[in-house]
This record gives sequence, structure tokens and C-alpha cells, in this order.
Amino acid sequence: MHLDLWMSLAGLIVGVVVGLTGMGGGALMTPILVILFNVQPLAAVSSDLVAAVVMKPVGGGIHFRRGTVHFGIVKWLAIGSVPSAFLGSYIISHVHIENGLKTLLGWVLLVAASAMIAKAVLGNRRRGGLEGDQALTVEVHRLPTLAIGLVGGLIVGMTSVGSGSLIIVVLMVIYPQLAMKELIGTDLVQAVPLVFAAALGHAIFGDLQLGITTSLLIGSIPGVILGASLSARARDSYIRPVLVTVLALSALKLLNVPNGWLLSVAAAGTVIAAAGFVAVRVRARRAEMAPAGDARLAPTTP
Repeated sequence: MHLDLWMSLAGLIVGVVVGLTGMGGGALMTPILVILFNVQPLAAVSSDLVAAVVMKPVGGGIHFRRGTVHFGIVKWLAIGSVPSAFLGSYIISHVHIENGLKTLLGWVLLVAASAMIAKAVLGNRRRGGLEGDQALTVEVHRLPTLAIGLVGGLIVGMTSVGSGSLIIVVLMVIYPQLAMKELIGTDLVQAVPLVFAAALGHAIFGDLQLGITTSLLIGSIPGVILGASLSARARDSYIRPVLVTVLALSALKLLNVPNGWLLSVAAAGTVIAAAGFVAVRVRARRAEMAPAGDARLAPTTP
């Protein structure tokens, strides 16, 4: 079993991102393995999913202890996602066209990047939702939730992408009553059995390479712990534009888009990220100054 320290470094970086934001694990790691390390797509998907089995329970466990998980939604998602993820691993392992898998990965990454933008927009429009026991007693829409699990599990089983970026966006639409923390906690916990089923399928049918998986885990486990410990201090709004840009570039690279277009996307992403950073800083400064300003304008009492 050959260990690769550069892969461990990549695992560390991705682990930090996952710990900070709860998203981007498979969407980042799989294209990194394919593009930077020239790993065959099926081996990249298989090895990444097995590594995710270790990473996913970290975030899910935190939300479980905080009581921000709607287990009714988790149950119906898992009923659909567990068998479909296993089926997806079987299907993709029997498609012996590596370029076809690269193309599929490229399109799924584009959808994942778009989903992250949609998540930011929908999250900004939310008014907080219900809290505590009220949120966790929201009625489960069984058939739509089951359908989300079926489709999401199949995509994850075939590409390793989607458990933290695609499913949560659809949940935000179907369950607008839930606060963001309940949505995130529910999504993270449902991803545990989903990723386990997909990883088991790839261990049986796919191209699991223990050297790659072990190299990733050496970096990703401390990365997730570090990212989770920093999550209270790092703004998701700073990280998301960078993450979306990286996903878009990875997708276009897998789709064999010319380098000129890649440079254009990178430049546009840099400008948008810089603009978002400035906007967040301006809003934060105004929020800090508002109480002081109100105090100055408030009438004095004798």
C-alpha cells in the first residue's frame, strides 16, 4: 500500500473546508484526484466515498448532540437513498468508459456549484423558520422526500457528489418551515447511511484503492476537526464564492473546455469573491455602528 503525502495534504485542505461549511467533500476531492493526481475516475469515486464514511459522522454527530436533526425526514430520505446509492455504485462500476464518467462528473459538479449558489440565495431569503421542538415536529412529506433520497442516492453512488450540496437545496424548498441549523443537521445525518451504502457498493463493485483512501484519511480527519473548531470564527459567505469557483473550474476541466474559458471563469470568480467580501465587511461595519448611532440619536432624559 503506497501512501502519497501530497494526497494527504489535499485531504487536509478538503477536510478543513468540510469542517467549516459542511459541504464540498466529494465535490472537491473527486475532481482533485482525477485532475491533479491523474487517478482514474472510478478509483477516485470509490476511494473518496470510503474516506467520506469516516468524515461524515463528525458533522452529523455534532448536530445529533445539539438536537438539530429531524429524524422523520432522515428516515424517508434513507429509505430511498441507501438502496439507490448501492445501485448507483453497481451501475457506474459496469460502465467501462472512463471519459463517460469524467463527463458525468463534470455536469454533476456544475449542478453542485449552481446548487451552492441557490442555497446562498434561499438562505438569505429565509426568515429563520421555526425553532427547537416546533421545527422538529414539522410534518414529513413522505413521497417527495423519498424521491429526493432515490435521486440523490443514485447520483452520490455514481459520482460521490451531492450528499452535502444537492440534497439540502431541495430540502430547503420542500421544508421552508425548518431553520437553517435544522436543515444542515438533517442533511448531515442523512448523509451518513447514504455515503456508507455508496462506499460499500464501491468496495464490492468499484475500484477501491486502499493507498489512496488511507492517504486521504491521514489529512482529512485532522482537517475536519480543525475546520469544525474554526467554523464559529470563519464566515461561510467568504468561503462559498471560492468553493463555487473551484467547482466550476473543475467541472469545465473535466468537460475539456479550452483554457481560455477556464481563465475567464477564474477571473470572474475572483471578482465576485472580492465583491462579496467587501459587501460582507460593509454590512458588518454598519451592524457594528448601528447601536452607537441609535444611542446618539436617542433623546436624553432629565
